[in-house]
Amino acid sequence: MIKLVVTDMDGTFLNDRKEFSEEFWDIFEKMAEKNIKFVVASGRQYQNLRKNFDKIKDRIIFIAENGSYVVQKEEEIYSRVLTSEIIEKYVQIGRKIPTTDIVLCGKKSAYIESKNPEFLKEVEKYYEKREIVENILDIKHDEIIKIAFCDLSGTEEHVYPHIRNEIDCQVVVSGEIWLDVSHLESNKGIALEALQIELGITYDETMIFGDYLNDYDMMKKGKYSYAMGNAHEEVKKIANFIAKTNNENGVLEELKKII
Repeated sequence: MIKLVVTDMDGTFLNDRKEFSEEFWDIFEKMAEKNIKFVVASGRQYQNLRKNFDKIKDRIIFIAENGSYVVQKEEEIYSRVLTSEIIEKYVQIGRKIPTTDIVLCGKKSAYIESKNPEFLKEVEKYYEKREIVENILDIKHDEIIKIAFCDLSGTEEHVYPHIRNEIDCQVVVSGEIWLDVSHLESNKGIALEALQIELGITYDETMIFGDYLNDYDMMKKGKYSYAMGNAHEEVKKIANFIAKTNNENGVLEELKKII
């Protein structure tokens, strides 16, 4: 019996227009009647996720910033903070890549230096709270939980080669133009496993939806793991099932079956 549903957002729960069907609200209520818990697990900022699910924000759990920050009912239940040494190291690496912009992701806000309009357009999609500052390395009033690299020409090709051999942090390509650096003990899979223990829910009782490489570790934590039809091939290889694409409401189609 499924007791926990966990879904990624972009490329999974959301269609390519960054929208989800209004039908979800009715499906959610039917899941709630069956005591099935709903978790959103995303590389997005917590404040951004909370806005998307404002109507039910106190009834679901958020795994934000690719597992670095887990929140339930406005209360932090898990986080992993980066040291100042790690932050400076990877900011300096990012600054040496000419096509790359950097987002410093804190618990309170996201911090950026670049005013490139194309970059800002992408940042606005995922970071509800954000500040443009002169030097992101001067941020001392917030706890930093992730460093995001944005490269409009592709992070897997242009950013990942510069840090693929680093062993002091988690490095994951989280989208075509995004790559995230976080604490060694921080990814969606680690956060989900901690949550399963907290809730007393097993692998066999967990349903998971994902599409990209930042979902890879999470997909291993549930028997009912679904890669979207549009998913990265490496994610499809480890998923136990394949859902329809994000543009075909693949997540909702599978949820209808369990309610």
